[in-house]
Amino acid sequence: MTKVRIRVNGVTHPVELEPRVSLLDALREHMALTGTKKGCDQGACGACTVLVDGERIVSCLALAVQYEDREITTIEGVDEPLQEAFVRHDGFQCGYCTPGQICSALGMLAEHRAGMPSAVTEQVATAPTLTHEEIRERMSGNLCRCGAYNGIVAAIEETAAETDTTKAAAL
Repeated sequence: MTKVRIRVNGVTHPVELEPRVSLLDALREHMALTGTKKGCDQGACGACTVLVDGERIVSCLALAVQYEDREITTIEGVDEPLQEAFVRHDGFQCGYCTPGQICSALGMLAEHRAGMPSAVTEQVATAPTLTHEEIRERMSGNLCRCGAYNGIVAAIEETAAETDTTKAAAL
């Protein structure tokens, strides 16, 4: 067993874990943060997506002991307009993938704001435009068995547009 201090949603959790425990299992079983879902447990579905220092990762493939002294954000720590947009645009049906979708979308929007291109970015030398196709490509690692993709993309588009408008007004 290894003693680690894992900071999640602004709270430090001292936990004792076996070194091979995934971050997902540590969150759910040792910290009672069950918003992050276990889907495939192989990194293929994105249901377990969380943010680590603002970057999205699939927590089922991450060892918890590697994340000591890092800031982890789960769906329980998210208070964003994106959540309301998901409701308005019916970006969820059963809701199982929604926590991972929201965390991934927040990470994806940060990547886009930083100018990171995706596989469909046409002009990699300039900041990519957040088109419908860009959003779909950037969110392709998050699966929804219910098929709520159109609502998910609409919610992200709305949130990105509101963020851009707010930033422009601040200037």
